[in-house]
Amino acid sequence: MADQPWGFLVLDKPAGLSSHACVSRVRRAYGLRQVGHGGTLDPAVTGVLPIAVGPATRLLPYLSGDKTYRGAVQLGLTTSSDDLQGEVLERRAVPALNAAELNAALERFRGAIEQVPPQVSAVHVNGERAYQRVRRGETLILAARPVLIQRLKLLSWDPASDRLELEVACSAGTYIRSLARDLGAVLGCGGTLASLRRSAALGFTLEQAVPLEALEQGPPPALLEPLSALAHLPRQQLNPEQLSGWRCGRRLAVEPSIAAAASEGQAVVVVTPDGNLAGMARATADGQLQPKLVLEAAG
Repeated sequence: MADQPWGFLVLDKPAGLSSHACVSRVRRAYGLRQVGHGGTLDPAVTGVLPIAVGPATRLLPYLSGDKTYRGAVQLGLTTSSDDLQGEVLERRAVPALNAAELNAALERFRGAIEQVPPQVSAVHVNGERAYQRVRRGETLILAARPVLIQRLKLLSWDPASDRLELEVACSAGTYIRSLARDLGAVLGCGGTLASLRRSAALGFTLEQAVPLEALEQGPPPALLEPLSALAHLPRQQLNPEQLSGWRCGRRLAVEPSIAAAASEGQAVVVVTPDGNLAGMARATADGQLQPKLVLEAAG
């Protein structure tokens, strides 16, 4: 793999572009077809869009799914898409509110909750994306799904504009548009998402992100090392005698140093004797590591 670029690029996605369009730009910049993104962003949303280049695309399922957002919620308004891009459905007066009352309303959304996705979303309904059916004029009844909101912080409240700003750290599959809609329902005045920026996703942050324009300015940006994106997982290093067996797909015994972290089904990073990524394994019930992704496989 030394003869081709591979690793991760973190884009600071601008508003107005789809995640797929950003991937197309990366393909052109690096001259590769094997490019994929993790964690789709709606066109209106900005911020962290992790993109895997080359063989790193095979590592996307092993990255942390948690994400962090900063968003503004407009109270007194409901729309068909639960954001300002949708059709206005209703306008209502907003009651007098203070920060303490808003925090009390937000408390019911902290932790493990059930959330109904927006009508205009990528959720599959009978094998088809929800937004495709909505575009044909259908009204859908979507099932609530479990999500986890680890942190929900009120950053500001402006009674003059009926707009509040939130920071949200959440699990994969959480819709901030649904949070805005449901908060408005709890407050009795309706709510919709006014703006959203993602500050962290899949273990990457805005501090690592580059603007889209960097792809057009001379050589494309250097890619982040794949191992840096896997730091949240237990890691086992091969000794020289194990390397050829690993490359042939043989199981390994779990080292005592990671045994406590390597419960059945746990993903484990496997590195070569000199510390480079050798691949990924899953821990089995009998204390073994079953190869799932072998880089530089033999045969």
